[in-house]
Amino acid sequence: MSPSQYFAPPRADALAGRRVLVIEDDPMVSEVVGQYLRAAGFIVDEAVDGLAGLRQAEIAQPDLVVLDRMLPLLDGIEVCRRIRVNWGALPVIMLTALGEEEHRIEGLEAGADDYLVKPFSPRELVLRVQSVLRRSGTESIPEGILDAGEFSLNLAAHEIRLRGKPLVLTAREFDLLAYLIWRPSKVLTREELLRSVWGWEFGDLSTVTVHVRRLREKIEADPAHPLLVNTVWGVGYRFDPVPLGAGADSSAVGAE
Repeated sequence: MSPSQYFAPPRADALAGRRVLVIEDDPMVSEVVGQYLRAAGFIVDEAVDGLAGLRQAEIAQPDLVVLDRMLPLLDGIEVCRRIRVNWGALPVIMLTALGEEEHRIEGLEAGADDYLVKPFSPRELVLRVQSVLRRSGTESIPEGILDAGEFSLNLAAHEIRLRGKPLVLTAREFDLLAYLIWRPSKVLTREELLRSVWGWEFGDLSTVTVHVRRLREKIEADPAHPLLVNTVWGVGYRFDPVPLGAGADSSAVGAE
């Protein structure tokens, strides 16, 4: 069984009819985004402020949310946090006019799976939506369960268990951990992870750093001193599927 089936390019036809909620207060941006998503076969719902977006999410039960960061009544950061509380792994792609690294990191730490900085190409947004949905769905996912240490990965069920208990992960966190589980004890650069998990040839490497940090908070006994997802300084990250109580080579690895 090969992970290549799971991390292959998205099949757009398999995503036709999926529902996307666009929460955006700029009518021009909302109109263009909606047109491109509908042309790609998606069902699109729209909301113009944060509170209306949360209400629409409850009513429409979307498969993915495209969320503007700067919204009236309730900003995108708080909307994203509430989505995580109420709908768990519902994928969120955040749109932001704030291009500084700290603003992008804030969105990712709030739970966004992906982000685009305005102005952006609507075609790129459609590709990002397809990529996130494919990875959060079950299209072309091989059957079978892979065990690695205390982890059990079931791609067909879109589930990862740690010591028998299912982990609550966002779509990107699932992608990242699944990719690491497929490659135990192998050092992976942030560039490789960005390319293979996010599907980006170029991008902000802090995206990977933030998601690794969030992942550690969910799987490590002490996220500040990780034993499972280790940093290999100057190179990248390594997944060591060892029991949580086991030691690590502190001279070579650490937290970042």
